[in-house]
Amino acid sequence: MKFVLFVEGELESKAVPAFLKRWLDPKLKSPVRITPINLRGSGNYLKEIQNKVALNLSGASGAEVIAAIGLLDLYGLEHPPDRQSAADRYTRWKTQIERSVNNPRFRQFFAVHETEAWLLADKKRLPREVGSALPKTCVNPESVDFGEPPAKLLRRLYREKLRTEYQKVVDSTNLLGDANSNVVAKKCPYLQQVLDEMRKLAQKAGL
Repeated sequence: MKFVLFVEGELESKAVPAFLKRWLDPKLKSPVRITPINLRGSGNYLKEIQNKVALNLSGASGAEVIAAIGLLDLYGLEHPPDRQSAADRYTRWKTQIERSVNNPRFRQFFAVHETEAWLLADKKRLPREVGSALPKTCVNPESVDFGEPPAKLLRRLYREKLRTEYQKVVDSTNLLGDANSNVVAKKCPYLQQVLDEMRKLAQKAGL
């Protein structure tokens, strides 16, 4: 049995499945497989998710899929002026995407505001100079504002403190590969929702 994880980029495709499994597997009777599918950008994700979910949940191969899980960065998606808070934006897009897919085995989630928020939650894994320079707002990483979201914050601190460029795919993949998912989940409630739902679904499937 496995989950199919639909993501928007290379970082998520490479590093997120193992990161999620480090939290999930100790809570299950058997390890769960997570197969990532990179839809290459949020725009392409929104165009293709309905058909991709239908394809991956159909037929004999689809029978072994516990659920299809969608994961997008909340930052970067378009929002109407009356949707200012992360909670409002999250609810709007979750409802819109799940309605368009219209499949009971699909769940849409978001990294708030970006996957890099999970890196800020376990600052011991960051270079010492960067971790010690994180602003106080990073105590609750999902509250880092849209003005300087996590990836932009890391780029600025890498330049200021390390005199080098933050390489999103390479650096984040390595950092997320070392991150403690238990520590991160305690500081990131929206991530905790993803993990709790996947755990419940896996246990219901007998894992």
